[in-house]
Amino acid sequence: LKSNPSNNEEKEAQTQLTKSDELQRLHSQALSAYQREDYVAAISLLDEILAVCVWDAELRELRAECYIKEGEPSKAISDLKAAAKLKNDNTEAFYKISRIYYQLGDHELSLSEVRECLKLDQDHKQCFSLYKQVKKLNKQIESAEEFIREGRYEDAISKYDSVMKTEPEVPVYATRAKERICHCLSKNQQATEAIKICTEVLQLEPTNVNALKDRAEAYLLEDLYEE
Repeated sequence: LKSNPSNNEEKEAQTQLTKSDELQRLHSQALSAYQREDYVAAISLLDEILAVCVWDAELRELRAECYIKEGEPSKAISDLKAAAKLKNDNTEAFYKISRIYYQLGDHELSLSEVRECLKLDQDHKQCFSLYKQVKKLNKQIESAEEFIREGRYEDAISKYDSVMKTEPEVPVYATRAKERICHCLSKNQQATEAIKICTEVLQLEPTNVNALKDRAEAYLLEDLYEE
């Protein structure tokens, strides 16, 4: 304005100044809400700021943290993916995306994202540690599925037992492993064991279609037609 004063530009400049003051105030409130663990309020405030400051990677990362705390991982992934594009060498965003996918039980996408982190920094300790874990788990699951395709059910069961030992902390992997073990036992005509394991899965996931089908097959083997 000092270099080129004009009425139109002055009005525009005043509007933008007022807006920037308002955004700074919202930003302070958002940080305050985050610190007192009021994540719903923080998300609402960050929504307002990001409607204007679309390209701010750090605000997106902060909102992603709030989404994680609120149990909305898919929204967190969306913000982190944007942050990874907006900021060069954003290894932290790739690491967080990979961890979320891993916690959700999507080991293949987790592996893909952690590789992106290591492409940027092959010495990144957290990413390398996660990479080793996911790669090992991924290999075991692929190997088990190959055994199932070949009809080698005992080998597949053994491999899925290894999966549960490799990842005892994230429950989704144990549930998926038991679901596949239940399938193998049913196919291998070990009806009593199949019914037991399938029932364990169905106690956790009552609408698991695969476990219901495999348990039904096992009941047929035992002539338990009503069941």
